[in-house]
Amino acid sequence: MTRTVLIIEDNPGIGELVRMQVSDLGMEPVLVDRGDTGLERFREGGIDLVILDLMLPGLDGLAVCREIRSGPGYVPVLMLTAKSTELDRVLGLEMGADDYLTKPFSVAELSARIKALFRRVDAFSKSVSTGDDASEIEVDRLRIDPVRRRVSVDNQPVELTAREFDLLWHFASHRGRVFSRSQLLDAVWGYNHEGYEHTVNTHINRLRNKIEADPADPHYVQTVWGVGYRFMD
Repeated sequence: MTRTVLIIEDNPGIGELVRMQVSDLGMEPVLVDRGDTGLERFREGGIDLVILDLMLPGLDGLAVCREIRSGPGYVPVLMLTAKSTELDRVLGLEMGADDYLTKPFSVAELSARIKALFRRVDAFSKSVSTGDDASEIEVDRLRIDPVRRRVSVDNQPVELTAREFDLLWHFASHRGRVFSRSQLLDAVWGYNHEGYEHTVNTHINRLRNKIEADPADPHYVQTVWGVGYRFMD
């Protein structure tokens, strides 16, 4: 079945470049140039991936992403931004974007990110549809619902970004197993490039701040010095 990719980009040159690359990957591109019309098209259904510009007329990318995440179901979002500050990237990820690319970007990098997102989504879907992995995981005060992609601590909901959830689920599904940063990039991000390993540290720190009673002395996501990280066994 052909995947459909919604591209919401108001720059004609970039929009056409992304459209052509999506088409070359054997997917069906749908290109719109406004945030509000893009959100309307998304709500019509049948979208497998959203490639979303941050700065848009009608409705900006953060608002569009927030609306996408507030609805039922789960569709990956790749955010494009001309801004390169850490704040812009964090805001996009907090609104629910799965990944981001800073303009200008190469066609090869765009292609790699698209493929990685689909590999990750497919792997996660397979995980929650087979065997015991489909059920909730409950450890002490922490509960993870993979179908609804919800997390709670002491019965209080915890808001995780898409990547933070996938990272936590990967850990909790392999309790006691130690993962290096490189292995986590492959499994959770779907790609592994030299220089990206600091991203793992950042996400684990942010995850700990949200689920741990004492992030400085983590109970769930533990550091194995000189090797990597593991979920408590």
